[in-house]
Amino acid sequence: MKNLNTSAFSSFGVFLNQLKLPVLFINFKVYEEASGRNALALAKKAEQVSKKAKAGIVLVVQATDMRMLSEKTSLPLFAQHVDAIGYGRHSGWISPASVKQAGAIGTILNHAEHKISNEALEKTIALAKKQGLLVMACAEDLERARQIASFASKPDFIAIEPPELISREDVSVSTARPELISDSVEAIKRIAPEIIVITGAGIHSPSDVSKAVELGTSGVFVANKIVKSQDQKKAIEELASGLKTNKRK
Repeated sequence: MKNLNTSAFSSFGVFLNQLKLPVLFINFKVYEEASGRNALALAKKAEQVSKKAKAGIVLVVQATDMRMLSEKTSLPLFAQHVDAIGYGRHSGWISPASVKQAGAIGTILNHAEHKISNEALEKTIALAKKQGLLVMACAEDLERARQIASFASKPDFIAIEPPELISREDVSVSTARPELISDSVEAIKRIAPEIIVITGAGIHSPSDVSKAVELGTSGVFVANKIVKSQDQKKAIEELASGLKTNKRK
């Protein structure tokens, strides 16, 4: 995969062509195992797996680690959150322009651990896209997914993540609530067929990944299974293998 962390990257179509769906989004959260130097170590492991398995992998990282990772890995980077602000007197907030300059190609919005209102979400999507960032908006249920897909300023991805299953290691959304995935894919595609659907929450095995893709999504959003693993590289390899068995042409 070519290095996507450059100013030359400006097209969603180019991103998809390079990435080859389905894709594995790895959320570093703010875990010690994925912060600072540990973030770089994890990014390198993910990069090795991506190259060897020819798997599409996106790293979702803290804003504080963005520039370091953008300079030392070729994998595409998403910020974990940005705010609907431009330059100015906004101490403590995260601007889309700043993460873009630091190397991000996209951002997550409305994660279960950082929920925002629909009004704030649509405003932030519009500003992030104006800055040239891709956007993955998270939806906790079918109704929220419908609402987000109906925005005038639409995200590029919607991630279906029921909050009660996030960080679970015994059950995943693809096995516990498969109808939520299939129904969400159908509803989103009916409203906005261009939006790419991702799923997350409790994904912890290759079969979870395979099932999610079979149900119509274009990838998964994972954190704990990889970040908290005693063998992070092996965990990435295992989940990426679930993508490979369902690789779309």
